[in-house]
Parts: sequence; structure tokens; C-alpha cells
Amino acid sequence: MNKLANIGVLLDNEAAQARWAQSENVFEGFVVEVLEHAGIPFRFLQSADEVGSCDVVIVGLEPLAADLSAQESLWNYSENGGLLISFAGLNRFAERLGCEMGPTTGPGYASLPDYLGDSRPLRYLESTSWDVVRTSASDTPLDTSSFGVLRSCTSSKCKGLGAVMQSFLVGRGALHRWSVNLPATWVGLQQGTKPVTQDGFPAPDGTASIDDRLLKADDSFELNWDMDRVKTTTGAAYFPHPYSDLWKEAFISHLLRETVKLQLTLPFVGYWPNGIEHVAMISHDSDRNVDESAVTTLDVLKECNVRSTWCMLEPGYSAPIYERLLAEGHELALHYNAMEDQNGKWDEQELARQTDWLKRAAGLEHCISNKNHYTRFEGWGELFRWCERQGIQADQTRGPSKKGNVGYLFGTCHPYFPIAYSDEKNRFYDVLEMGFLIQDHLDHSLIDDGIVLASFLEETMKVKGLAHFLFHPVHIHNHSHVRETLRKVIQMASDYDFVFMTGEEINHWERARRSIRILGVNASGDAEFASASADSQLQEAVIWIPVADNQNPLTANTEYRFGVACRKQVIFF
Repeated sequence: MNKLANIGVLLDNEAAQARWAQSENVFEGFVVEVLEHAGIPFRFLQSADEVGSCDVVIVGLEPLAADLSAQESLWNYSENGGLLISFAGLNRFAERLGCEMGPTTGPGYASLPDYLGDSRPLRYLESTSWDVVRTSASDTPLDTSSFGVLRSCTSSKCKGLGAVMQSFLVGRGALHRWSVNLPATWVGLQQGTKPVTQDGFPAPDGTASIDDRLLKADDSFELNWDMDRVKTTTGAAYFPHPYSDLWKEAFISHLLRETVKLQLTLPFVGYWPNGIEHVAMISHDSDRNVDESAVTTLDVLKECNVRSTWCMLEPGYSAPIYERLLAEGHELALHYNAMEDQNGKWDEQELARQTDWLKRAAGLEHCISNKNHYTRFEGWGELFRWCERQGIQADQTRGPSKKGNVGYLFGTCHPYFPIAYSDEKNRFYDVLEMGFLIQDHLDHSLIDDGIVLASFLEETMKVKGLAHFLFHPVHIHNHSHVRETLRKVIQMASDYDFVFMTGEEINHWERARRSIRILGVNASGDAEFASASADSQLQEAVIWIPVADNQNPLTANTEYRFGVACRKQVIFF
């Protein structure tokens, strides 16, 4: 297995242009973000004419239905031995494969087979199933397999909708078709399904009144208040499931397994530096800007040996506080204030003015990170465009604003680059989003609940993500129990082997690791790679190389990743 799998991602350019001309989104392109974050090498294909040299083609956006030649090219590719992977698409092939296309439905819940990752029901936002209808004796036998179960659920009942995935033999090749539109689910869970233009729908039980006449990130989210929250023994509610990350795990697991079956290998870059499995982050918002609260917080962090990210709200702290923050290795970031009752404004020039203020006040050459005050958010991509133009490389705004919607509200604990709306042709913003799980002031008892805290950390561990907690210095200073809760979060995270990093460090690492390009696999089975990182210091990363799963027991440098046996290769770049 020393041959590198040639993976193609088809995003048909003609089909994309037709969508954009109708102001329709091409969120199918988000599969590129998922693969790049997973460190998986692939080729970008703009037409079906380019599929011939690929071992596997992930059909993100297929050719137009009227382009019969392009559709036939995909069929011929599979007949000649290629593997097609589709997300609720290729519906023109349904009848040809003895199936009937069902209606597009959603949202719902899917139960996946254990070998694809987590077996809990996973929320999805859109699906289109195929029903096998070829049954007569005269029909050619249909060679197909089905995996998992889709269900449309309410709080009282569930209705089966078919299989999560179906595989069909097509000549010497195959079509593997996810019934779930995974890109639409990833984007919808993480960024919403539409721009934020009005208050969101509040929790029916009154625990999360997001309809507060202030536009915020959580005014547009796609989880169900009843189906997707759990409650503690005290009645406090939270969202415990990183659905989007779990869908990514299932997709990547399937892709790696199929390449191994083809006697190919598909090396990929580990999420974190060598020796680190999962990361924790503490951030602070400087609300009220009391120097004494900053000193208290710095003392606790020094005691716990943790560096954090400080988001500064104008007018900020005094100069000696900034000097100590930077001297002790903390990050200074912006806390953009768009609250009109505090003389703020949702406006690009206002964000630019506040960014310039922070750089002058703290003596910064660059402002790397931002988190919006009160998680204020409007539209779809305005904030990210503004940050790009100000040189702000990372944002932390996407998190809960009410005590009843804490946790995995947006389905992910991984940093990612957001996708734009159709008006910008669904490009990716050059701003790394790293949302948070909970704020200290929303529910002290919930964040201090050992079971809830363990749940947050354990779910992040499962997907090797980032557990981000927000604490306000003013509360740390004024309330001893908040200080103890901060200590508890740090201690428990440390016990679970989390490594703390600042937002700037995470941003730096994510961008550097994405510069690694896997070029092939040599005769010894090691990955050959190149890096475009301009970092002057060598960094230690891991490349995981899938191997045939016949090593029992696994060797010392072989572990299961995404359910596939992989050999570990440590690299410097």
C-alpha cells in the first residue's frame, strides 16, 4: 500500500455559475474545508472531463442535469473502475440503478453503523433517499448495500426514511451515495441556514430567550430545543452533541476505509502538534475594564500556569496591565462593541476604529483575534469581511448568549474557515472561527457541574477538538466561586490531558499545518511532503498513514484514527 490515492473533489464550474446567477448557494464547496482541516490531500475538479485520472471522486456539485455528456462521463468513470461518492445527489442515476428517488426532507436524525464512528442519532438538515424498486424476476439483480437508518423525528414519534448510505456496483467501479446532504448539514449547523436579520425562536420552556431585540450569532442556529438538549438533575439545559464534527468523522472514516480497500493509502495531517491530542482555550472579555479584576485573573492564571486570550472592550485597562499580560505570554485581542446603547455600532468603520484603538493603547503591531461583545452578529459574512480588511485572522464570536443554549450550539468544537454566501460566490473567508461552549456568567452552577464539564471535555476529546471556555475578569474578581470554577475547569481539562493554547497560537498552528502538502508515499511507506509555511521556527507535526488492518496487535507507532489503522510519522516543517 505505497501508492497514494488520487482523490478528486468535483465542483462543476458551469453548475456553480448557474446557481450564483440565480442567487443560490453552492454550500457543496464546504467539503473542501472539511478535507483541508482533516489534512487530506485532494485535487479540485471543475468539470466531469477531469475525473479520469482519479481513484476516488467526491461529487460535491455535479454537472447540470441538461449536460448529458458530463453526466455520462461520471457514469463511465465508475464503470471503468472509479469510485464516486455523492451527497444526496446523482439523482439522474436512480432509475438506471433500479431505484426511485424520494422527496427531499429534513431535518431528521440518522443512526450510523458503529464502524463509521459514533452510533448516537445524529441530527442532519437535509436528505434525499432512494428506494430500491427493481424487484421482478426479469430484472437484472441489483448489487447494492445499505447502511444506517434515517428518521424524521418529532418529540413524540419518529418515521423511517431509508438508509443513511447506499452503495452500488457500477461495472468495475462503484457509487457510494450518502442520502444526507452532508455539506448543507455542516454549513447549516455551524453557520446557520440564512443570514441573521431578525431574532431567533426562543426555547419553549423559557430557558433561552434569544428574542431579545439584539441580533446575535445564536439567533440563527439549527438545533431543536426539545430533541437536542439534555437537562441536569437541577433542570439546567445544554446541547451535548457536536453533530457537525461527528458527521465529519463518519465521512472521513468512510473515505479512508474505501481507499484502503482499493489497496491505496491516503495519508493525512494530524489536527494538533505531535504529543497533543486535544486543546483547551480560556478567553476573557474585559467588560467594565477594572484593573483590579485583571490583576486577580492574572494571579489565578499564573497560579494555574495557563496562558489565555484577553478580548479588550474600549476603553480597556491601563498600560501596566497590558504590559503584564504580554510579559506573561497572554494574547491581547479585540472585543468589538456594536451595542448601540453603549455608543457602539454594527459598521465596518467602527470595527476599524476600535481595532486601531486597541493597537495604539496596547502597543500592538497586529491584532490577531476578535470576539464580538454580547456575541452581536448580523447578516452572514459582514463581520468576516471586515476582519479580513483589518488583518484580524481569527474570530471567537460564535457561542451562546443565554444560559439555556450553552454547549455545542453550533455543532462543532473545531476551528474552521467560514464559507461565504452566494453574493460572494461562496468563497472561504480568511478568518479562522473558533467558537466557545459556555460563558461564566450564564449559569455558574452549570459550568461548575462536574458531570456537565466532563461531558463538554469528553465530547471534545472524542473528536480531538478545541474546548473553549469564556470567563470574565470582573466575575473572577468579584466572586470567589467563579475563581474556583476557573480553577476547576483548568484542573479537569489538565487531568484529561488537554493542552492550553491562546487563540493566536491556535490560529498560527492551524494555518501552518494546512500549508503541508502530502506529495506521495516512498518505498519505505513514509509520506513525502512539502510545506509552504513561512514560519522561521521548525514545528513538529504528525502525518498519519493508513495501513492494511492486519496488524494484531497494533505496532507501537500504529493507532486507529477515524476507525482505520494508521502508522504515525512525525515530521518537522
